[in-house]
Amino acid sequence: MDQEQRTPATVEVCTRAHLVTDADSGDTHRAVRVALRYSPEPESEVRIVVLNEDAPGWSLPREVLEQGMSAPAGSGTARVWPCGRVATVVEFHTAQGVAVLQFDSARLTRFLSRTQTTPTPVGH
Repeated sequence: MDQEQRTPATVEVCTRAHLVTDADSGDTHRAVRVALRYSPEPESEVRIVVLNEDAPGWSLPREVLEQGMSAPAGSGTARVWPCGRVATVVEFHTAQGVAVLQFDSARLTRFLSRTQTTPTPVGH
């Protein structure tokens, strides 16, 4: 039986993270609710948006997020690395400064599993 690769639709999951910034506001470390959004088109990208805030949101390649959960990954504006056995850190560098988000790794794993391509049997 032939198989066809089916690309998942856009996936969005809301979760918690700890946000650390170098902002001048004084509120540099806090727990936040974020939306993780994956869209396979035009590029396989994950967008992270802090909910109920004016934060701009950040994007990174899906594969960098996945690789960074087990070993340091990324370069330039987005970097990801494991932090102990249960957390993953995502760091973004922009013209506005640096933002660091710490996630529960199990939640990121569940999110990433929903974004996987899955083989679908094709009948003759």
